[in-house]
This record gives sequence, structure tokens and C-alpha cells, in this order.
Amino acid sequence: MQEELLEVVNETGEIIRTLPRSEIHGNPSLIHRVVHVLVFNEKGELFLQKRSINKDVAAGKWDTSVGGHVNSGETISEAAKREMEEELGITTCDPEFLYTYIHSNPYETELVYTYYCIYDGEINFQEDEIDEVRPWSLDEIRFNTGNGILSDNFEYEIEKYMTTYTGTKAQSIKGTK
Repeated sequence: MQEELLEVVNETGEIIRTLPRSEIHGNPSLIHRVVHVLVFNEKGELFLQKRSINKDVAAGKWDTSVGGHVNSGETISEAAKREMEEELGITTCDPEFLYTYIHSNPYETELVYTYYCIYDGEINFQEDEIDEVRPWSLDEIRFNTGNGILSDNFEYEIEKYMTTYTGTKAQSIKGTK
């Protein structure tokens, strides 16, 4: 299997060069693009995935509904749709863009493009990369923040979401119209 090629970008997403994933991961000075999709059900619960213990980042932690790299030559929206299908088997939900931000930790720096969708269909998750998927209430997520079971990236993501979307729009996004 050929190694994944990712585009190194600057803070605004302009492509600088393309490198193998192995050269980008482990070097937080190299920014790469990723997509996240927050998948809510109609009750306003957010689906989280428990990452496989074999993953190189956030192994065994609960994480964003859908998350993955933007492959070299791929658009952001193409990556969001591809990752939704690969990770959760969702093909009927058209994700809507929310915001972008930079997340950095000692292992990597990501330029994150976050989308959302509301979905109540069947979920068929990628069993070699995900151990479990289930809906969480926002109160349950708040209660578990900081206790070590959520990925650091997801904790940053949900804080960004909660502070960005308050009031009417958040109620609509969370499916509680």
C-alpha cells in the first residue's frame, strides 16, 4: 500500500508542498489540512467514534464523528464526503461548512475545516479504524471533558463549537429546531 501524500499548507490553507504522511506526522512545524464532520441526530445528540487502539493519534479515545486528512489534489468538501462514507458509511447527508481553525499539539499541527450534518440513518463504521460509534448528549460530552476519555483535538473542537454556536443557530444545528 502506497503511503498517503498530504499537502503542507500555511495558516491560510495555501499549499506549500506535498510530503508523505510519515514526514508530516511527528513534526508540528508542518501544517496539514483535515476535515471534521459533526454528525448530529434529530434529538441533538452528537455521534462520536471511539478510535481503534491501533491508531497513531488518540488511540482508544472518543473523537469527532468523522475526521480525516485532505488528500493531495482533493478539495475540502470532497474530503468531507469521502471521510463520511469511509468512516461511518454515510452517503446521503450533504455536510455544511461551519468554521476553520488551527489545532496543534506536540505531534502535529492541523488546519481543520469543520462541517456538520443531521443524520438519523444507519451507521456502518470502519471496523479496522473505529471500535465503536454512539450518540452522546452535549451534557454527557461536557461531563466527560477533561477526564481523559475524549481526544484532545475533540475537546478543542467541541469547545470551539459551543462558543461559536449559541442560541438559535446552535439549536438548529443540533437538530432541536
